Amino acid sequence: MRNAAPAPRVIAVVGATAAGKSDLGVALARHLGGDVINADSMQLYRGMDIGTAKLTAAERQGVPHHLLDIWDVTVTASVAEYQRLARAEIDRLLERGRVPILVGGSGLYIKGTIDAMDFPGTDPAVRARLEAELEEQGPGALHARLAAADPAAAHAILPGNGRRIVRALEVIELTGRPFTANLPGEEPVYDTLQIGVDVERPELDERITTRVDRMWEAGLVDEVRALEREGLREGRTASRALGYQQVLSFLAGECSEDEARAETVRATKRFARRQDSWFRRDSRVHWLSGAAADRAELPGRALALVERAVTA
Repeated sequence: MRNAAPAPRVIAVVGATAAGKSDLGVALARHLGGDVINADSMQLYRGMDIGTAKLTAAERQGVPHHLLDIWDVTVTASVAEYQRLARAEIDRLLERGRVPILVGGSGLYIKGTIDAMDFPGTDPAVRARLEAELEEQGPGALHARLAAADPAAAHAILPGNGRRIVRALEVIELTGRPFTANLPGEEPVYDTLQIGVDVERPELDERITTRVDRMWEAGLVDEVRALEREGLREGRTASRALGYQQVLSFLAGECSEDEARAETVRATKRFARRQDSWFRRDSRVHWLSGAAADRAELPGRALALVERAVTA
């Protein structure tokens, strides 16, 4: 916790997938003289472009983006490592007089960056035992165990996300407390303005369906084939990414391509609901409508929030 001078100004643009965060982040950066810091856990991976809706160079409009394409698909993601990297980028940008703008929907990554948060260590023996149980019993059984021990954690973690389920159970065993009890309250490290992009559920669901269709048309299956040759299937984190997991199942003959596509839509809609639930718990998020009818006014309304925060 930094407690000297007033904390520096950071902006975080948060919300569910397909809400319009990336475009808003670019618009704010262009107006404020800022850089975007990626806070989407899957956009950290090189080559995972289509399925993560990573902005193209043209769509970034000259705005520098940081923490994109930094890991191979075989690397296991770590919130603690992301925290270290993101805070280093924030501090570097502030020293240069740039405005750091965190943009993404990975709630724990954002919270771990802007709030005081220490991550419990790991025990190789406990981790190995839980991973063996995951392999033997499947994620469903371990998720049920997590639900009994920590219902809030089970609600936040997808039942198929074996890696995160194992980590939560490991923390519970090592600390003797629920996994969510190890998450901090609202104790900021940086003076952060959080802007949430809000889209009503029917419109967001429609956007998600359209986005998945466009990903398929843009060549998601070929992208996954190429990444499979680079070790995607063995990557504990990257192989679980929405769309990539489903296409890997198709390539393995476990389902048809149409089934993989439909499941990607269903899983993404479920994930969007969990994202929304996570960010709604933070009382500091200022929500702005990202509906199609309000999209043109969104940057101006967000800039008005920034101005109010500066003069408050």
